[in-house]
Amino acid sequence: MKVKVAAVQLSAGSDVACNVDEAVRLVDEAADRGAQYVQLPEYFNFLGPFAGFEHAAETVPGATTTRMAELAKSRALTLHLGSLLEKSPIDGKFYNTSVVINPGGEVVATYRKIHLFDVNVPGAIVHRESDVIVPGDEVVVVRFDEFALGLSVCFDLRFPELYRNLALAGADVIAIPAAFNAVTGRAHWDLLVRARAIENHAFVVAAAQVGTTAEGIATYGHSLIVDPWGEVLGEATSGGPEVVVATLDLSEVARRRSQIAVMDFRRPDVYDREVRVTDA
Repeated sequence: MKVKVAAVQLSAGSDVACNVDEAVRLVDEAADRGAQYVQLPEYFNFLGPFAGFEHAAETVPGATTTRMAELAKSRALTLHLGSLLEKSPIDGKFYNTSVVINPGGEVVATYRKIHLFDVNVPGAIVHRESDVIVPGDEVVVVRFDEFALGLSVCFDLRFPELYRNLALAGADVIAIPAAFNAVTGRAHWDLLVRARAIENHAFVVAAAQVGTTAEGIATYGHSLIVDPWGEVLGEATSGGPEVVVATLDLSEVARRRSQIAVMDFRRPDVYDREVRVTDA
């Protein structure tokens, strides 16, 4: 009931080949440390301006996923490519896509980010991911022999209903690869990651980008691995690339869910009713 996992923190930029080489190096480090599941962050092979998306986007499978599949097979591990830019049928727009590869080198799941990072915090961050990204419309859980993995990406973190659906579908480990903004990250990242673990009594692995790119994209880092009680099992402590490793005792999920049975106590019959609003 135990599995060793790794969250790989990256400082990616706009050079795809360089980013992939660095990811391979750190995945190898994670494997050398005994990790059986390794997660990369959002936009792991390209973290650059919108103008570069067309050049960086690939099909799935494609050049990057093929190379990473060979790596997963050679190291006999489950490899979660946090996310990459996937070509879409719409000119000038792309999917922000997670790809999960099993130890046999097979792509066993893909997830297209549902909630897009459109924010306007004056003086801090103004960004519209929807200008170039097409949102996904499917909630995804992938089941392995050891655990069931619920998929999400970065800004999804602010939508707890997604994570409850993942848990109800059987997820006992939740993936949150991210390139979380440095400003909002300082205020919200740790709190939100731990909240998603606590409210669903699930493990969370959250690999993140860190640092500021040459184009000025600033990310928060602080990659985390959290247990179902909200305890941090591992956290990145540097301002650069790093591998965070922890061992998950998967029996903790059932134990905590039996102690506070939030899944059983839900009242969907009430939630689905119209909300009664009264004026005071």
